[in-house]
Amino acid sequence: MLEEMQIPQWPVADGRERELIEEVLQSRQWGGYHEMVGRFEQQFAAFQHCLYGVSAVNGSMTLEMLLSSLGIGAGDEVIVPAISFVSTATAVSRVGAVPVFVDIEPYTFNMDPERAEAAISAKTKAILVVHFGGPLADMDRLQGIASAHGLLLLEDAAHAQGSEWKGRRAGSLGLASSFSFQNGKVMTAGEGGMVLTGDESLAAAMRSFGNCGRRPGATFFHHFILGTNLRLTGLQAAVLVAQLERLPSQIATRARNAALLMEELRDLEGIHWQDIDPRITANSWYLLLGRIDERKFGMSRDEFHSMLQEAGVPCTPFYPHTLYENPVYRRTPCRVEPCPNAEACIRDAFWLPHFLLLGEEELMHEVAGVIRRAIVRR
Repeated sequence: MLEEMQIPQWPVADGRERELIEEVLQSRQWGGYHEMVGRFEQQFAAFQHCLYGVSAVNGSMTLEMLLSSLGIGAGDEVIVPAISFVSTATAVSRVGAVPVFVDIEPYTFNMDPERAEAAISAKTKAILVVHFGGPLADMDRLQGIASAHGLLLLEDAAHAQGSEWKGRRAGSLGLASSFSFQNGKVMTAGEGGMVLTGDESLAAAMRSFGNCGRRPGATFFHHFILGTNLRLTGLQAAVLVAQLERLPSQIATRARNAALLMEELRDLEGIHWQDIDPRITANSWYLLLGRIDERKFGMSRDEFHSMLQEAGVPCTPFYPHTLYENPVYRRTPCRVEPCPNAEACIRDAFWLPHFLLLGEEELMHEVAGVIRRAIVRR
């Protein structure tokens, strides 16, 4: 069915990746000291409206690198949303701090600012907000809360390459931000990550941390802090330069197709698509998220998921549990605030992947038809 419906494959690469990889291969430095790494860091930081970019092996380690460089550790708490990939929380735990899980808004799938503010304690040092699926969380409200309470505001922007809040790109609204270039992200080198910031001293601290504790101007065998090797390779950076060049046109295609698909299903009761705040001026469309109202829709989320899968349409039935319900947090210190919205989404939410939205217009008509015919049969 996948071939019949002409669903695009992911990742996407062409001669541009090969050209840039060849440039690295012809050099004598394939690792993290190739100039391609610095080129990508500068280009991606500028694209996301930031001054400094520090790349690393993946988006999990960029979070740890950021938290550690900020001095967050034992005795500290960091507020995180109850819905995200596990690294959002485990990065906090791995630096010795305690994640505080707060609820999400029911239809944006992003951190609820009111629940975040209510969870603040004397131990709270930072709010780590996730831009889930691509659309940014309410950064106006979260910036105000962080400022009022003297907290650091950090962005987990792994889903949000190219997304904007009132014309400012994801990653440029907090003190610092973390991005992922893992295989499924909207731009990828298989693995990879980056922290962006406007703080020069923080950028220098992270660069030292991820380069074995070295400092600019010192010799190769002088190490000044307890760092590690997190360097992105020149080969990965070459792929990511090409991926970044292609990103704007891909975002435009996904935005057009997402609008088309939702418009075709607008009269169908029982699907509530992710709310997109009007202050969001661009969206990566990493995920097309929705929730099923079984009473109106005529089938459960699990039945809907099975129906799409059988028809060859890629669909994921959301996360199987909240972050705090992972086995690791049965034995790892954490604090859990009431999260009824997050727990409800586990039962009735779903997502369609970004690569589906890179298909032809005809594919959107076909996917809409699959959904409509299933409801009629019911």
